[in-house]
Amino acid sequence: MGIENGSTSDAQYTSHKALQDETTPLLPIKAEEEDMIHEFNGASFSGAVFNLSTTIVGAGIMALPASIKMLGLIPGILMIILVALLTEASIDMLVRCSHQGKITSYGWLMGETFGDWGRIALQTSVVINNIGVLIVYMIIIGDVLSGTSTTGVHHSGIFEGWFGPHLWNSRPIVLLATTLLVFAPLVSFKRLDSLSYTSALSVALAVVFVVMTAGVAIVRLIEGSVEMPKLFPEIDGINSVWKLFTAVPVLVTAYICHYNVHSIDNELEDRTQIKPIVQTSLGLCSSVYIATSFFAYLLFGEATLADVLANFDSDLRIPFSSVFNDIVRVSYVVHVMLVFPIVFFALRLNLDGLLFPTSRHISRDNRRFTIITISLISVIYLAAIFIPSIWDAFQFTGATAAVLIGFIFPAMIILRDPYDIATKRDKVLSVTMIVLAVVSNAVALYSDALNIFYRKQEA
Repeated sequence: MGIENGSTSDAQYTSHKALQDETTPLLPIKAEEEDMIHEFNGASFSGAVFNLSTTIVGAGIMALPASIKMLGLIPGILMIILVALLTEASIDMLVRCSHQGKITSYGWLMGETFGDWGRIALQTSVVINNIGVLIVYMIIIGDVLSGTSTTGVHHSGIFEGWFGPHLWNSRPIVLLATTLLVFAPLVSFKRLDSLSYTSALSVALAVVFVVMTAGVAIVRLIEGSVEMPKLFPEIDGINSVWKLFTAVPVLVTAYICHYNVHSIDNELEDRTQIKPIVQTSLGLCSSVYIATSFFAYLLFGEATLADVLANFDSDLRIPFSSVFNDIVRVSYVVHVMLVFPIVFFALRLNLDGLLFPTSRHISRDNRRFTIITISLISVIYLAAIFIPSIWDAFQFTGATAAVLIGFIFPAMIILRDPYDIATKRDKVLSVTMIVLAVVSNAVALYSDALNIFYRKQEA
């Protein structure tokens, strides 16, 4: 917004400033707070780790157990670790280039390296990725509150379990009510001034989920009532090999946090801390992912669903099983509802930057703000109704926008090397990263398209 083409230094500054504002999905600074920036002493190490971890751990955690089921326990855990290492490498590429060029946002870096098309490509990717994430959030809410039958076996939702099946607690009605009564008011705010409570709730719920799932799985393991998990994938033909690749986009999506790294980096008093912060955060999140995947798969075995929350409608063979199930599901649904407007805020800002790059800020144009907000939330609602599983949503966003944001764009920046800092190792790693990303995700899209086609034929 306010991006203009010109040769003067003022126009260049305006362009750079706009790139920061439009491509960084962070909360805008209030006008009255601008004078306080210089008094800010810098974010703490622990606070930065906490915020980055919140960015990483999202809805992807619920699909990881299904990835482990598909890949097998050992390859699945190794893949989680591999993607974490590649994520650390790609973030390091972005940070080193940004520090050298004194650049403060991902979008600005893309614009400096590749021009307007680079900025537009990143904004488009953020829009696609965030729409996909929000669709996943809404699908999770539908699965938990209304139930799901995507595998051919019906798993009851909370409302169905409490009140029985009725029209009012069907998926379309429940999601419509959630959209109108919860999301519409929350996304109507033009400023989101504090992320601290949501961040705390996000990490707390992730830890609670892991601890509770691990506790039940360990009790069941001691009692001898769980099956031995599959250590390696079952290969019975070429189609089964292609199908393994469909787990890759889910793993990629689970680690996407790159669009928030600059904002965390900018708040640090000592910017050299960003590398250990990223490493600590990725280590923490990887531990949560591995524990969640392992114990959830151990608990539910081959019955593990794409959205593992939907599994918590069965008898866990522990005292007060139904109460435990409801607590786990309700708490995470509340978490998703609170995170939704924050992701939506970034989505709306980037889409507006794509459609109206030279207009004034969207928060100052009520008509544009309303039209974009209603249009986006309507598209997300309709997509959540017609897309049956979070697995399908993850396939598309993970194999397209997420892989671009997380791996291809950082590698392309290093290969272009606008600040002459790339080593031979960096360039070899960048080429390897691009090849792996393109090949694995292309195969994943092909395999997923075949699976959807065969499902429609069987139906």
